[in-house]
Amino acid sequence: MKAAVTVALAFAAALPAQAQNWPTKSLRVVVPFTAASATDTIARIVSERLGAQFGHNVVVENRPGAGGTIGVGTVARAEPDGYSILVHSSSFTVTPTTYPNTSYNTLRDFSGITPLANLPNVLVIAPSRNIRSVKDLVAAAKAKPGTLTYASAGAGSATQLNAERFRLGAGFEGVHVPFKGTPEALTEILTGRVDYYFCPVISVLQFIKDGKLLALAAGSSKRSSALPEVLTTLEAGIPNSDYNFYVGMMLPSKTPRAVVDTLHKNVVTALQTPDTKERLAKLGAEPMLMKPAEFDAYIRKEITSNAALVKAAGVTTN
Repeated sequence: MKAAVTVALAFAAALPAQAQNWPTKSLRVVVPFTAASATDTIARIVSERLGAQFGHNVVVENRPGAGGTIGVGTVARAEPDGYSILVHSSSFTVTPTTYPNTSYNTLRDFSGITPLANLPNVLVIAPSRNIRSVKDLVAAAKAKPGTLTYASAGAGSATQLNAERFRLGAGFEGVHVPFKGTPEALTEILTGRVDYYFCPVISVLQFIKDGKLLALAAGSSKRSSALPEVLTTLEAGIPNSDYNFYVGMMLPSKTPRAVVDTLHKNVVTALQTPDTKERLAKLGAEPMLMKPAEFDAYIRKEITSNAALVKAAGVTTN
């Protein structure tokens, strides 16, 4: 018995030292969406810089499906040693309501590191639809209730909630068309087979610049720095229609605090390097740094807020 206690104490004493030396090998960043999605793009930019800072490979692994819960579950089941990291969108705070029977608990099983960036969603539509403004879109939707279609990056995703906030604020009926991710949704928007989409600006900016899509409004609380001339939906006259989309980083909650702090410090450094700042700015990604405790509190608040929105909009994942 005495020997067992001695071993246990020795193991506990070793943990801080191991944490202080972290990392000593390659790291895995799990993104619960498809490659080339907004979340994936941000994850790869930051992971590349972290790899240079740590001197170890930081490999991004896409695990899409089930509103992101497959990828989240992968990290929840991983060893809490800091080598499996989750980079998720703000839909991380939606799934506790839309997917209540997951094997993990969002609040209990994860610790926040920091948001990596705020990514305003932009309401886009194909020029062939002959709709040139938010006013035109709402008028068309009300003229033929339940006929206009809107895309999302999956049922219960942040892109759907932005669309639902807009729809409820404008007071019309629409048809939700969920996709596996943003690239798949954009394919249908570009062809006009689906009418409109609240897409992260990072994924749609070039299509707007090339004239392949029209930006009718920003879905966020303030205008996008990448599209400063585009009004917000609030400015376009739709009350209570703003929804702020972000990408953030999390670890399993039992990860040693020293590892959490080390990762946070290095992520902040990575985000503040001139090259990373320039790359993110060109994509319309805006700074949104928080300390781990602040991010945890923000996540708790967002879960409550999104639960109310899911209920009001009747969002389902069936």
